[in-house]
Amino acid sequence: MDEVELRHLRALDAVADAGTITAAAARLHMTQPALSRTLAKLEARVGVRLVDRTSRRLVLTPAGTTLLGHGRAILSHLDAALADTRAVSRPLRLGYTCAVLGQQTVPLLRSWRRAHPHAPLDVVRRDNSTAGLATGDTDVAVLRTVPADPRIRTEALYTEGRVAALPDDHPLAGRDQVLLAELTAGPELPLALWPDTGTASPDLWPAKQRPARTIEVTNVDEWLNLIAIGGAFGLGAAGTAESHGHPGVCFVPVSDAPAATVYLARPAHPTHPRTEDFVAAVKDVVSG
Repeated sequence: MDEVELRHLRALDAVADAGTITAAAARLHMTQPALSRTLAKLEARVGVRLVDRTSRRLVLTPAGTTLLGHGRAILSHLDAALADTRAVSRPLRLGYTCAVLGQQTVPLLRSWRRAHPHAPLDVVRRDNSTAGLATGDTDVAVLRTVPADPRIRTEALYTEGRVAALPDDHPLAGRDQVLLAELTAGPELPLALWPDTGTASPDLWPAKQRPARTIEVTNVDEWLNLIAIGGAFGLGAAGTAESHGHPGVCFVPVSDAPAATVYLARPAHPTHPRTEDFVAAVKDVVSG
């Protein structure tokens, strides 16, 4: 049997996930004819048919499924080995979208520095649903939504209350707390949303009290600036208020809004050798 290459296994893996040559080729950044030739070469080298092409959606044969299982194990071991090799000399990267751990952020960073003085930590914001995990920009992330990506593991850390983000001249801005219904009563501002990473949704309101209008932004800075000039109001997790003071924006607790959950996320195959140490450090700070 001729030698099977890693590119052959990656092609089989992409087809199994995507289900079509078109989608798999896009995922691998190659042309459809090139991917078809790669699959044909793989089948020629193992000597059996691996992909059933009789239907519109590609399906692996029993032999293909067997090879896929072994192939994914090989690829994951290789990816982990390469990640460990690269990570020896670089900082662990902690990703976030709108906030890290609120008031517990500084205690976490200080405790990590004391306990791991030779393991630097970079805190980076990435404005996407995985805070950089899916793109390889981060190694661990704090999220407030669960990403729909099977390559990422998430676990709940704790819940936090919600706050209304209001222009500081808004009639409700001086209140100690507000109700959801008060935010959509009377002269109404649109609700500012950032769909990829935010936790707010009109569905948090009862059907007859939902905001009549919404407006989308792409990150927390746009969200805050829009609210500050009176163009919208926002609904966010308490950690956002603790992390993002802003001139012109007042944060008021919303007493009847459901709590938001804070999640810790990391790749199923760690990309830094200190990942589990950091996960333990986060849990220690949160539980303490």
